[in-house]
Amino acid sequence: MNKSLKAKWHGSIEEIPKENWETLLDNKNIPFFHWNWLYALENSESISRKFGWQPIHLTLWDNNRLIAFAPLYLKNHSYGEFIFDQPFANLANQINLQYYPKLIGMSPLSPIEGYKFFISNQEDEGDITKIIMRIIDDFAIKNRILSCNFLYVDQHWKKFGEAAQCSCWINKQSLWNSKGESSFEEYLAKFNSNQRRNIKREKKSIEQAGLQISILNGKEIDLELIQLMYNLYELHCRKWGAWGSKYLTKDFFKHLLNDSLRENILLFNANRGNIKEPVAMSLFITNWEILWGRYWGSNQEIKNLHFDLCYYSPISWAIKNGITIFDPGAGGSHKLRRGFSSIPRFSLHRWYNSEMESLIKAWLPKINHLMIQEINASNNEVPFKDNNKDLK
Repeated sequence: MNKSLKAKWHGSIEEIPKENWETLLDNKNIPFFHWNWLYALENSESISRKFGWQPIHLTLWDNNRLIAFAPLYLKNHSYGEFIFDQPFANLANQINLQYYPKLIGMSPLSPIEGYKFFISNQEDEGDITKIIMRIIDDFAIKNRILSCNFLYVDQHWKKFGEAAQCSCWINKQSLWNSKGESSFEEYLAKFNSNQRRNIKREKKSIEQAGLQISILNGKEIDLELIQLMYNLYELHCRKWGAWGSKYLTKDFFKHLLNDSLRENILLFNANRGNIKEPVAMSLFITNWEILWGRYWGSNQEIKNLHFDLCYYSPISWAIKNGITIFDPGAGGSHKLRRGFSSIPRFSLHRWYNSEMESLIKAWLPKINHLMIQEINASNNEVPFKDNNKDLK
């Protein structure tokens, strides 16, 4: 490594000056990697050592100039990642290796494509990626960490990670892409007649329940509304008991009122005339090019409300506002019937045990091929008039 370069490890994002961090973010402007978003997760203790997420961010400096950073976390479980690595954990157990702790690179609790090493455009991205990988390798080996895993990686950066000897694992996620529709009705016209009729019936049932959907953004969202959103989120998680995956604290939701975050927040509010008395709400993030679905909750069981509040109304809003991509979040085979296609998402992995590495590297090409087949099969089930979307 160049003698002028210095690597630093940080146990909190607060140790890294916000202005330095922000200068390395590119024009994609994905909110989930901004300093304020990650700070909100840490400061609210949604992400902390107590809950198995120890921030351990890596920065690379050339004298006093920050030239790269990698958001990283040391974890002693696999919750909140939405990529299920139980096969890796089981293999480690079979060959008497300790799977945890592991290093994770992602925006915590959010299956959002875009992870990478954020590197100054004055530097060679491939060279700096390899330098950072060597620093991570040294750290992992020294501390007896079995693996480092970069989840939902940026597809441009993926090639640099693979050139630095990372192995790629393909998983599946849902996505809506605009095809230039000018209205929700035009979008509905893409479906076969049976499913088009079903969606219209589902939307009509919300009107018959006396509900209207109010969409709130920016300064329209006040403390009372964000607290109501938290209450509904907590209620939804509680319904699932031990499987509820309630990761976020009330303080995190309060952080969303920060001026630099609030403009990226959308609340879809189902009510009977008073937005301060919602029956249900869903929370979305947008950078005005992409819409991301995150959380929802309801205090009444109303048939089809989830579909309208989390899929139909957001798609309609996206079309009206020129949003071309809508990522609705993890899970849910029911998304296919509502026009979301399955797409591949890529993660990159490194293992610091030769037996573990050789076994997984032999397995990955087979399982990746099967995943592409599964994605193609899923997309053939999307009830569009023309749904031939096979990947090669």
